[in-house]
Parts: sequence; structure tokens; C-alpha cells
Amino acid sequence: MTAQSSPQPAPASTRALAPGRVNLIGEHTDYNDGFVLPFALGLGCTATVVLGGEGWVATSAQQDGEVATTTCAPSAVPGWATYVLGPIWLLADRGVDVPPMRIHVDSNVPLGAGLSSSAALVCSVVTALDEALSLGLGAEESLALSRAVENDVVGAPTGGMDQLVSLRAVEGHALFCDMRSLETSPVPFDLEAAGLAMVVIDTRAPHRHVDGEYAERRAGCEEAARVLGVPALRDVGADDLDTAMERLGEDRLQRYVRHVVTENDRVLATVDLLRGGDVAAIGPLLTASHASMRDDFAISVPEVDAAVDALLEAGALGARMTGGGFGGCVIGLLPRAGVEHAIEVVTQRFGDGGWQEPTGFLVTPGPGAHVVPD
Repeated sequence: MTAQSSPQPAPASTRALAPGRVNLIGEHTDYNDGFVLPFALGLGCTATVVLGGEGWVATSAQQDGEVATTTCAPSAVPGWATYVLGPIWLLADRGVDVPPMRIHVDSNVPLGAGLSSSAALVCSVVTALDEALSLGLGAEESLALSRAVENDVVGAPTGGMDQLVSLRAVEGHALFCDMRSLETSPVPFDLEAAGLAMVVIDTRAPHRHVDGEYAERRAGCEEAARVLGVPALRDVGADDLDTAMERLGEDRLQRYVRHVVTENDRVLATVDLLRGGDVAAIGPLLTASHASMRDDFAISVPEVDAAVDALLEAGALGARMTGGGFGGCVIGLLPRAGVEHAIEVVTQRFGDGGWQEPTGFLVTPGPGAHVVPD
């Protein structure tokens, strides 16, 4: 008889899930050292790490084929793979002995919708690597590594909010973030108890000139801070606004500063209302935020404005664009019974405008990144 070899056990795998996010309020305040109030979506990215094999291999359920490499060269791999392999490269650069492995990612966060699919991807990989390699990364180290992937490896000038909420979100809460200290605190956001719902409308509007426009807004805010002699626009208070307008002179900078200062105030007011349990009262603040983004910061597009207007006409207590602007998603705070009607009104408005049909779905605050048990 021929001896039969014993079956070899499959390599152990480690799986982690990190969510996308909705920014409830606080747009373009993050890179101005200001305040933001996002919450985690129930949608997210799963990263599965399997140690062993040859080299570092990345695969994605959303992409064909695989990417294998043994070097830390972002230019040598497709763009999506830099998000997956970036944490490995940074760890190796910092002296960590990173063994061969395969990383498979699978995301259901809509791409390009302003719901932070990239942060979900990076944070899921960082969380899975932390567990698989027993790195013992603390909250600050996980955040720093995730941000470095997007800022230094990918080259995206993100302000850090997306990674913060993807890593630290608490289910049933929004996350109040101080973008100067990077301190966070959960804020109760119980939509069901208030008889309300949060709907997301993906306008599917193509992002127009978003990279150049984002960079221009950021540079304009930094220029205004220099003119005003402050470290960042976070240091300009509402009481200082009239004086700041006089000193700036240029309309463009005046508008940028007015948006950032008033948006920071709206975030703080929203936090106070939610901590007091008055969810419905935040509606006008959401709508005022959108008006500021549209008129002062000039980052909206016709489809987004139409979705906001349609939601308000359909009975929303408040509505605004969420994300960096120039396309993407709109959120609306609605009585739960009015959600279907509101989505129908938005869809009809888009049909009348000759635009691509939008999609609408409900969201509730979910948990942050975590290891998924086998």
C-alpha cells in the first residue's frame, strides 16, 4: 500500500471590517483644525489576511486578477492596490518584519459617492494586519498609519476625519471629532427613538474637477489664515467674523472663512442638541450647512442642489450634501413614514432634469473597525 500524506490545514486567516461614513455636519472644517460630526455606515470593507506564500499579494472582489510584489513601490501597482499594500510598505519602512501574505478585500461602500470608501478600505487592512501580526497598535498608532497610507502613499490630501470615524465610531452614535487634538467623543444619535430616519441619496453626479477644486479650497483657507495671523481658521470665532471680513478684502477668501467659521458653530450646536435628545431640531442646521457649501464655499452642483430641494419639499426636516463636494451624496432627516415618498420625489425631480436616476437608502450609525470572528 502507498502511504497517504496527511491533509495540511489551511493557513489561518484574520478578517476585519471597517465602515464607510456619513458626515452628519462639518464639511471642509477638518483641515482647518475645526470640528466634525460623522457617523459610521452599516456599509464597509472587509479585509482578510492570510499569512504565507511568496511576496505580498493583494486581491479584490471588485477588481480582476491579483497584484503581487516584494517591493515598496506605489508606482509599480494599480491605484486600488496601493491602498491595500500601503500599510505593509509603511510597516516595512519602519522596521517591522512583515512576512509574505495575501490580503483580499471586499467592499460594499459605493465608490465616488462621498461615503469614504477609501478610508474603509485602508482601515480594514490596518485593523486586520494589527491582529494578524500581533502589532499591538493603539488608537493613535492605527490612526497615524491609516492617514499616512492615504496622505503619503496614495497622495490624497485627506484631513483625517474619514479615518477617525472608521476606526473609532460607536454604534448608535455620531462621533464628535476635534481635528486639532484628534480627540473624539460619541454623541447619542437615536433616530428610531425620535421617530425619524436618515436617508442617503446617491445623486450619481460625476465629480467635476474635484481634485483641483479641493486643493484650491484648502490653499485658500491656508492663505486666509496667514492673512489673519492665526494658526488655522478654527481660531477665528463667530464674534471675530466681521473684523476678519474687513481684513481679508478679497471676496473669495471672505466666503471661505465665513463658511468654515459658521460651519464650526453649526457642528457645536448640533452636538448640543443631540446630547439634549432633540434630534429633530438639528434639521435647520443641516439645511443651513448646505446653503453655506453652495453659496460661500461653492462646492455644490445642480444635481445635488436639486436633491436637497426635493427632500425639503417632500417633508425633510433638514438636508445637505455630505462629503467633499462637486457631486456625490445628499442626506435628509425625515419622519420615518415619509421616506418612500421623499425618494420618489427626488427620483421624479431627476427625471425632469434629464439626469441619471439616483439611488436612495436608509442609514443608521454603526460601529467602527473591528476584527470579525471566524
